[in-house]
Amino acid sequence: MTGDRSRSAAAVRASLVLALVAAAPAGAGDWPTFRGDAGSSGVADEALPERLEPRWVFEIEDGFQSGAAIVGARVYAGSTDGQLYALDFASGAPTWKYAAGAAIASAPALSAGVVFFGDAQGTFHAVDGVGGQRKWTFKAGAEIVSSANVSEGNVLFGSHDQSLYCLAAADGSLRWKVETDGLVYGTPAVWSGSAVSAGCDGLLRVVRIADGAVVRQVPLGGYAGASPALHSGRAFVGNFENQVVAVDLEQGRIVWTYEHPERKFPFLSSAATDGKLVVVGGRDKVVHGVDAATGQARWTYPAGSRVDSSPVIAGDRVYFGTEGGEVVALALATGKAVWKFDTGAAIAASPAVAGGRLVIGTTEGQLYCFGAPEPAGANEP
Repeated sequence: MTGDRSRSAAAVRASLVLALVAAAPAGAGDWPTFRGDAGSSGVADEALPERLEPRWVFEIEDGFQSGAAIVGARVYAGSTDGQLYALDFASGAPTWKYAAGAAIASAPALSAGVVFFGDAQGTFHAVDGVGGQRKWTFKAGAEIVSSANVSEGNVLFGSHDQSLYCLAAADGSLRWKVETDGLVYGTPAVWSGSAVSAGCDGLLRVVRIADGAVVRQVPLGGYAGASPALHSGRAFVGNFENQVVAVDLEQGRIVWTYEHPERKFPFLSSAATDGKLVVVGGRDKVVHGVDAATGQARWTYPAGSRVDSSPVIAGDRVYFGTEGGEVVALALATGKAVWKFDTGAAIAASPAVAGGRLVIGTTEGQLYCFGAPEPAGANEP
């Protein structure tokens, strides 16, 4: 395959040392939330280098189920071992860790120097991003897998207690709670002063952040565990009835529904959209590229294994992980694979992209940072 840079994880681990890593690239945008921005678009601020190599690998005994956050010189990632790790973006060296007390599947979100995330026992945490000290906690009624979104001093997230929450970012006090009829697994997006949340009761809700009033709710045709991706007043989200749905948020109606004509499997992967294309991974072992205006398929990519990892668009490529352990880059225009890396372990987590690098974890406890290859002779004395 032209441009295929597939390599084995074993070969890389044998040669990687942290000292090989140069200073982290400067001047690029951060990746402070699960899908990169308040609208959960899954679009990075800049393209990645055409050639990518592992710059460092941070390893623990447990796994990484969720995406990382990248802000400034640090990477933040939660693990199923119940620890939130803060790592140096340049080297992967740990700077501190915070014990949540339960497994973490909620991707961290950073705002004003504070890290927000939930855990498997239903505790929502606010942690100082510099030193790792606890600022406050809030107890929900059940597990929190939803990542947080932050808007004008409000922290938004869902819980398996069938509720969407809004807390004060400063002290964790409850501002409002909207009860639903199903688990709220996905991350709420922010649009025009409202939280947009898809739930396992099969509804997309638009909730006014100021007071928690439900402005409208739209049936999605099936329950949703994915987070909605927003662009130009539309929300794009997959459901467990094998569909990807586009919703007009102003009108509160479904604009189009996409469904593969043959492969009938649920979508848990959250979509990425640049307003022209919607890209989403499926449990049908396929990544789908769908026209954002019409809902017609532009291309499909056979990934060979389930894709729960949520894709990220960076420049003219889209990146994701697979249950088979591959990190893959596709050409956005054609859906053709242009780069692959075999980690040797399943990937459920989603990429985080910032500073010319991509960070993604595996279920067996490796957190990879990919970037441009080290210049020849860079580490020679």
